[in-house]
Amino acid sequence: VQLQASGGGLVQTGGSLKLSCVASGRISAINVMSWYRQAPGKQRDLVATISSGGTTNYADSVKGRFTISRENAKNTVALQMNSLKPEDTAVYFCYANLQVLDRAYLTNWWGQGTLVTVSS
Repeated sequence: VQLQASGGGLVQTGGSLKLSCVASGRISAINVMSWYRQAPGKQRDLVATISSGGTTNYADSVKGRFTISRENAKNTVALQMNSLKPEDTAVYFCYANLQVLDRAYLTNWWGQGTLVTVSS
């Protein structure tokens, strides 16, 4: 199983970026998919999460600016980020809680991270 994230880059304050992540491999089902971020010298924090049924939750700091979505048929999750601020600068990681084929339990998987830099 592999999670591949893409879409990071450099953007000015107030700009937008869209991150994408695709899960591939021997996947039976995906439960929760999420985006986390880690700024330099800080811990990794949850940004947004979406259930298999489409229920979403956001960190207070991004509510109203970021939108998480997923396409279950394609095993993808996206994060649309609008009105970006310098404090959004971080490495963004996608995460999936999923069931691998022939396994009876769920396991946690992480993407490699993609850097988002917001200039002031």
